[in-house]
Amino acid sequence: MTVFPDPEFEARFAQFGPVCGVDEVGRGPWAGPVVTAAVILGPDAPEGLRDSKTLSLRQRNALFDAIMSSCQVAIGRADLREIEELNILQASLVAMSRAVSALKTCPAIALIDGNKLPRDLPCRGLPVVKGDAQSRAIAAASIVAKVTRDREMVALAQQFPGYAWETNMGYGTKAHRDGLSRYGVTPHHRRGFAPIHKILVQQNYSTR
Repeated sequence: MTVFPDPEFEARFAQFGPVCGVDEVGRGPWAGPVVTAAVILGPDAPEGLRDSKTLSLRQRNALFDAIMSSCQVAIGRADLREIEELNILQASLVAMSRAVSALKTCPAIALIDGNKLPRDLPCRGLPVVKGDAQSRAIAAASIVAKVTRDREMVALAQQFPGYAWETNMGYGTKAHRDGLSRYGVTPHHRRGFAPIHKILVQQNYSTR
């Protein structure tokens, strides 16, 4: 059964001022950045907003275009260096804070998907577990972050063919593992992640 967020969820906080939803994509992949989005819904925000993982590619792209044209949107990122230095969770939280700070209008409240709050938010934050199933703003953010990151991985796949990033988006699929075995580790791989670190150790050992 498809679950749609409660259309009144954000209304509970509207008395305080603008409300934004925040979500991230890319904590699990072996390659590529973490991408986050912050969205303040506009009065003409599209219907059908829900968790990006429950949408087809065509649905996501259509909703992405509608969100970008009707809502306030900002993107945040954490690169490979930050992921390795901070760890994936902290890098994701930093990227979330960047997205909120980049909004043209500073929100009164940021609804953050998950159970952790980023530091340095420019406003009050509220963690919302499974937020993309409860909040339309968080669902919109999940769609924007997902489409943005997927398109970046498709572009990277053209520069580094052989890892099937255009379909696996950097996740550890068989095609990705096969690419690593054949071509090795790229500058876009997360070297602190156990599967990638293991390959690097094996490569160093084999060259001794």
